[in-house]
Amino acid sequence: SAARVRGSLAGAVFHSDHGAQYSSRQFAELCAQLGVRQSMGAVGTSADNALAESFNAALKRETLRGARRYDGARACRLAVFRWATRYNTRRRHSVNGQQAPNAYEQQSATLTLAA
Repeated sequence: SAARVRGSLAGAVFHSDHGAQYSSRQFAELCAQLGVRQSMGAVGTSADNALAESFNAALKRETLRGARRYDGARACRLAVFRWATRYNTRRRHSVNGQQAPNAYEQQSATLTLAA
């Protein structure tokens, strides 16, 4: 899980729609236990989820490459893992000053500590 990989999720924000899985008491308790703040978009306002929709569209487009489905659950997990690893460690983003998300986060954390 993300909490094991990162060591802590304290201060993270989990933004979602109002789906039953995200509005359940069990999910709220897990978020509270991990120090994650829940954020939900307004009902019927697709613009609130534009970033997530764009991210998911890129994930599908770049892993499926025109195919209609993955060749099984294992192939799907491997493709998504490879894509997410590249996305976070090597893919440069203009909003991050042409840095990969991991490098940008590390720089931001270093600057915050120095301040």
